[in-house]
Amino acid sequence: MAEELKTEEKKVDIKRVLSIIFKVILGLVFLALGIWAVVAWWRDLILVIKGCIGAFLILAGIITLAIAKE
Repeated sequence: MAEELKTEEKKVDIKRVLSIIFKVILGLVFLALGIWAVVAWWRDLILVIKGCIGAFLILAGIITLAIAKE
């Protein structure tokens, strides 16, 4: 009975370790793809950022007015 529990604990630990390793590898792959995307589409990214500046300033102004109203 005690041997069966130890065997089950080892199986659970192996599954947990494999799960963690898989998540780390997946995270590194996503990180690499993200860096590649930023480098590959740098001009488009700058264009989007420039396009969002106006909307950001409008929202900042609305929030500031809402806070000042109180």
